[in-house]
Amino acid sequence: MKSIGLLSDTHGYLDPRILDYFSNCDEIWHAGDIGSVEIIDQLEAFKPVRIVYGNIDNKAIQVRCQENLHFELEGFRIWMTHIGGAPPRYNPTVLPTLRAETPDIFICGHSHILRVIRDKELKNMLYINPGAAGREGFHKIRTLLRFNLHEGLISQMEVIELGKRGAIEG
Repeated sequence: MKSIGLLSDTHGYLDPRILDYFSNCDEIWHAGDIGSVEIIDQLEAFKPVRIVYGNIDNKAIQVRCQENLHFELEGFRIWMTHIGGAPPRYNPTVLPTLRAETPDIFICGHSHILRVIRDKELKNMLYINPGAAGREGFHKIRTLLRFNLHEGLISQMEVIELGKRGAIEG
């Protein structure tokens, strides 16, 4: 079993409580718009990470991260990218691959909208966007996700709210 902490759109701000919330996680995944290499450093020093870069991320971040991550874990085929769109309106650059090589789980960020849904049109693929964990953007509440993967089963999906977008808490 793997316990996963998922976040996106930190935009240069890593709420210190995130490390507490993810303390029991085996891996941390960041779905882009990191905002600073210091956040990558903090996460890497804390836990194993899987990170994709986003549209606001500079060359220093792009050198350390990939635009797309395709991997298998605990019986799941997973694809993580930053700008993926959302069912049924996926980004046109990802849609052909989604149709041809549908993953079990498709993770993206960018929209700042927390969304976890099954796409019945794409082989019941699980679409996950953790919302935004940072203070920049139009979202009202900063959010993270935490869940378990085990032998093809996903369980204990939790939404963690960090408070209002502009608030500094902790």
